Amino acid sequence: MKPIIVGIDGSRAAIAAALWGVDEAVGHGVPLRLVSVIKQTHPSPDDYARDLAHAETSLHEAQLAVEATRNLVKIETEIPRGPAGPALVEASRDAEMICVGSVGIGRYARSILGSTATELAEKAHCPVAVLRTRSDQPPPDFDWIVVRLIDAPDNDAVVNYAAWEAKLRRAPMLVLGGRPEELTEHADGAFEHRVRAWQRSHPEVRVYPITTEHEIASFLRANDERVQLAVISGDEADQLARLVGPSGHPLFRHPECSVLVVRG
Repeated sequence: MKPIIVGIDGSRAAIAAALWGVDEAVGHGVPLRLVSVIKQTHPSPDDYARDLAHAETSLHEAQLAVEATRNLVKIETEIPRGPAGPALVEASRDAEMICVGSVGIGRYARSILGSTATELAEKAHCPVAVLRTRSDQPPPDFDWIVVRLIDAPDNDAVVNYAAWEAKLRRAPMLVLGGRPEELTEHADGAFEHRVRAWQRSHPEVRVYPITTEHEIASFLRANDERVQLAVISGDEADQLARLVGPSGHPLFRHPECSVLVVRG
């Protein structure tokens, strides 16, 4: 059974990723593997001891957080060596999903996301979840999962993953789509027909279609709906930096939005 892998680095964002991963592991019926990567080489034995101690402490704290959920899940831990990005990309070859937390903001997209999240979004061999830490505010009545329904070779896999997350997290789905001609008074309704056909095969999911040409990042920039997760394809990974942003920063209207990049 391929595990759900979570990158652990001692941050609050990594704990959020571990807690997200618990639900995935339980839902898929697979182990949860917590991975903390240490440097490949160290200038001294003391530096190695500090690096290893930090990894062990970080894994222990994440494991305690997972155990506190009281979910029945097998927890594995691992401390590989190497740069974090390449090490987790390699681990993704044998993973059901890999989860990482998002980090601060800098001048460039790679700084917004952190180099590890960016590298995984671009190169992983399985779906990648980039998770925001949740706020202390009470959850809203609606906490959407948003996806696009378009004519693309890999779109069925993306939409099916979004439906899986909607069922797992008991959340409604916003489904974006439509062609230019469907935005005029002569619309033929093809997008709505396609959504209704999809709904018939997934009656357990609450689906709300939105006819729009906008990609998800542009749509969210113009709308205030509370979104917990955007599900995108690997080809749409360039939206990641616009979807995942730090809480309270004026550039980001959806600071709670996590992203699932469906790869592999």
